[in-house]
Amino acid sequence: MTFLNCDMGESYGLYRMGDDEALMPLISAANVACGFHASDFNHIPKTVRLAKKHGVKVGAHPSLPDLQGFGRREMTMPRDELANCLIYQIGALKGFLDAEGMPLNHIKPHGALYGMAARMEDVAHAVCDAADIYDLPIMGMIETCHEKVYTARGHVFIAEYYADLYYNGQGKLLITREHDPVDPQDAAERAVRAVREGVTKSVDGNDIPVRADAICVHSDTPNAVEVARAVRDAVAPYLEAA
Repeated sequence: MTFLNCDMGESYGLYRMGDDEALMPLISAANVACGFHASDFNHIPKTVRLAKKHGVKVGAHPSLPDLQGFGRREMTMPRDELANCLIYQIGALKGFLDAEGMPLNHIKPHGALYGMAARMEDVAHAVCDAADIYDLPIMGMIETCHEKVYTARGHVFIAEYYADLYYNGQGKLLITREHDPVDPQDAAERAVRAVREGVTKSVDGNDIPVRADAICVHSDTPNAVEVARAVRDAVAPYLEAA
């Protein structure tokens, strides 16, 4: 079984990002921005209440402290400082969840932090240092430091597949500062293969191994609602209940 999740709650102040109202009913879990790449102390509780309304689980989506760059620029930070950065963000979200009587479900690093933790063991350990405090599963990609370090540290590892991103021949995600629209039907077909066969086609045209404990759609993909709906409908037989 798998579940559909979305990186969301990424508006900030008067700036709006993504159609959370339309996306939330389509997903099982929301990865909620914690304020360092997007969101703030008004948008976090709004997103939490929206998730509660639709019975959606909430995970923390902490990032490097890069609000202007939307968390998609790499930074060099010592392990202890990075762990503190993550504990701070996750704690902020947990406070708003506590106020609504909701549990924190998982942790998923955002953007550049996610990519760094995939290939740098010290960064992956910093993520675990924060996760130790909250004793939560961590999302990541197979055959990377995510899987190696998180599992070695005793955390439940949730393997992610990205329906609205493409993979290179080495199984790495191709991430741009801004996401382009994707073909919903193509995304749906690739998601079904990921769930049923454990593979996806890379931009090189070759099948590469993936695992889809969770399927992710980004709220800042321009046609995210259409993509999420198409993917949900296509993988419906394999979805866990929310």
